[in-house]
Amino acid sequence: MPEFDLIQRYFTRPAPNAILGVGDDAALLRVASGMELAVSTDMLVSGTHFFPDADPYMLGHKALAVNISDMAAMGAQPRWATLALSLPQEDAAWLERFSAGFFALADAHNVTLIGGDTTRGPLNLCVTIMGEVPQGQALRRDGAKPGDEVWVSGKLGDAALVLAYLQGQLALDIKTIAATAGALHQPVPRVALGLALRGIASSAIDVSDGLLGDLGHILEQSNVAAEIRFADLPASPSLRPYLAQSLGQRCVLAGGDDYELCFTVPAARHAEIESIAARLDLPLACIGNISAGKGCTLRAADGSVMTIKESGYDHFA
Repeated sequence: MPEFDLIQRYFTRPAPNAILGVGDDAALLRVASGMELAVSTDMLVSGTHFFPDADPYMLGHKALAVNISDMAAMGAQPRWATLALSLPQEDAAWLERFSAGFFALADAHNVTLIGGDTTRGPLNLCVTIMGEVPQGQALRRDGAKPGDEVWVSGKLGDAALVLAYLQGQLALDIKTIAATAGALHQPVPRVALGLALRGIASSAIDVSDGLLGDLGHILEQSNVAAEIRFADLPASPSLRPYLAQSLGQRCVLAGGDDYELCFTVPAARHAEIESIAARLDLPLACIGNISAGKGCTLRAADGSVMTIKESGYDHFA
């Protein structure tokens, strides 16, 4: 099938959020008055970010989800996306499933695909996401202050646990696999939480490469330190039996692929975060505090300092 026929068949749809969408040399957008444009790009490479035989429906979901998660971390409403694909060959069944997964999540968040590119090559997916945030209200990494609390949404470590299983590092029973696989293959971007944190959180980041590594970006850009309580980290029942082992600790602290939000909040606004958790029906855990200084100290339940060799995923380490 010719390239433009492929685009027309699988990726061209009406673009209600754009002046002009797929089909021309460029899309035309109009950002609402009083809004700023938030833009982010993520690439997923076969063999690095996903297994070559990954379910294409789930892969379509994840390709967009990891980008929408960046919008959530900025407190931005996701609005538009572009998709660049390199494919080893045309595969109608694969494209049908991939585009279905992509558009199912796009529709759930009212995201319009407005353009992109296709070419022949190793399987590679690159999405650029764009969203709107009121002027001056974006959540950033550089606003954490001494005295702030550190919070995280949802559960940490399930994606890393099931990935360790798929890589042959441990055995899991069928029930545990079923309970954790969704975290790896179909993460849920926390858009509603990001929007609710506008004007409350002092900083935020999505946990894509591991809690310690991503929190470290906040600490570095805010020029502060943090103390984290290991016992307060939110782990699922599937992961808890492994937390006494180095593998379980690595999953919850440095495993990555969580796509939860880690954010800091002035201590005086603790009750507001609890109210947001109740309103969104989303677990939010206070896991530590920000202080003056540099670096992150991790404390066990008895108050002793824990040493973790890995802090997060690094493509070039």
